[in-house]
Amino acid sequence: MRSVTFSRALVVAAIGSALALAGCATTPPPQARLGLKLPPAALGASISVQQHLTVERAGRTDDMDVALQVEPDAIDVVGLAMGQRVLTLRYDGKELTSWRHFMLPSQVKAEDVLEDMQLTLWPASAVAAALPAGWRIAEQGDTRMLYLDDEAIMRIVYSGQPRWSGKVVLENLRYHYKLTIQAAPD
Repeated sequence: MRSVTFSRALVVAAIGSALALAGCATTPPPQARLGLKLPPAALGASISVQQHLTVERAGRTDDMDVALQVEPDAIDVVGLAMGQRVLTLRYDGKELTSWRHFMLPSQVKAEDVLEDMQLTLWPASAVAAALPAGWRIAEQGDTRMLYLDDEAIMRIVYSGQPRWSGKVVLENLRYHYKLTIQAAPD
C-alpha cells in the first residue's frame, strides 16, 4: 500500500507542477521537454500507489492527489483536484491516451506528466539510455540530477527506497518550481 500511495503523489506532483507552470505563463526555454517515453517494463517493478503532490512557485502553493499504477504492459494515472477527477492517462509503451477536465489549464499536458513521472521513478540507467544528445542524468546517494550541456536543470531528492516510497522533492531549476511528492500512509 505504501508504494501505491507514493506513485499517486508523484502523478499529483506532476499535475501540480503543470498547474503551477500554467499559472506563470512564460515562454519555455528551447528543448524544454525531452519527449521521454520509456516502456512501462523499464521501471523494473509493478507498482500501485497513491500520493499527495504540493507544487510551490512564485509564492503560490497548489495541491493534488494522484493514483498511479505501473505494470509491465501499461502505465495508468488518475489525477484528482478537490476530490474531482481532472486528468487520466494511459501509456502502453507505444501509444499515450489521455482525458482532461475542461477546466484543467491547456498547459497541463499528459506527455509532460508522463515525462516527469519517468524522470523521477524509472532507473537512471533507463533514463540515460533514452536522453537526447546534450542531456545527462547523474545519481549520488539519495539525489538525482538532470543536466543539459552541464547546466543543472532538475534536482530530485528521495527520502528512501524504492523511489516511490516516502517523500520526493523535485526542484525544477529551469522553471523555478518545487514539487513535493508524499506517499499516502499505509
